[in-house]
Amino acid sequence: MTIVYDKLMGLEIEPAEQAYEAKDCMLYALGVGLGHDPMNEDELAFVYEKNLKVLPTMATVIGHNGSLVRDRNTGINWVMVVNGEQGFTLHRPLTGQGAVVGHTRIVEVIDKGVGKGALLLTERKINDKASGDLIATVTQTIFCRGDGGFGGPPRQTPPPHPLPTRAPDAVCDFGTRPEAALIYRLSGDYNPLHAEPAVARAAGFDRPILHGLGTFGVSGHALLKTICGYDPARLISFSCRFSAPVFPGETIRTEMWRDGAVVSFRARVVERDVIAINHGRAEVRS
Repeated sequence: MTIVYDKLMGLEIEPAEQAYEAKDCMLYALGVGLGHDPMNEDELAFVYEKNLKVLPTMATVIGHNGSLVRDRNTGINWVMVVNGEQGFTLHRPLTGQGAVVGHTRIVEVIDKGVGKGALLLTERKINDKASGDLIATVTQTIFCRGDGGFGGPPRQTPPPHPLPTRAPDAVCDFGTRPEAALIYRLSGDYNPLHAEPAVARAAGFDRPILHGLGTFGVSGHALLKTICGYDPARLISFSCRFSAPVFPGETIRTEMWRDGAVVSFRARVVERDVIAINHGRAEVRS
């Protein structure tokens, strides 16, 4: 099968209703590495129910109804799919429990050409189920590595956020645990690429990789600690481009540049000196 542009653009995605509670928030925080040090009370606030705080990056895992490309007749080779870009804007801070409805739509499909893959751009609006109030807007670019050359109309790839050329203003290192992907997947992304060695090899990796959103969450933690003083209400938006996989057990170094309310960032795998996240942009409250 191949992608049929008009069919994919017209795909109707049913709304996703989800109720979550404190243990879901704590499991997500554990999945992106908080709680390694049981004496760190800043991190404890996100993994212990007393006066629970919620990581802003958790917006990416609520109000969705599973993989967009795996269980629908899209023509996409889901085994070859990876997360290309991710972002969110919080219209109000996340609470420790709630019921939400997510409305996802396909914004565009970009054909990069034969052997170059395709980009699937999506947007998800997350609303409070009871009040209808908008909680968050989540954007994603899915890189369909095996689906270029389907004949889509010419489209320009959105330009990335430029990083400053000066040295970073702040750097934060967080190690990941060998079982990090196995914990993170319990927040809703059960793609076997992150758990099953045979599937990882079929996708071109010698072992399972960390979820892109897992790396995203680690960098979000770094910015929350370094720039926001562990105050989730200060982080308004956060977005980036994924540029290389991370293997569970590696160290993620987040480099940050502060320019007023805008924080630019990227994440480097220390052990291999490769950039895993690039062109990151966040907006923070003072």
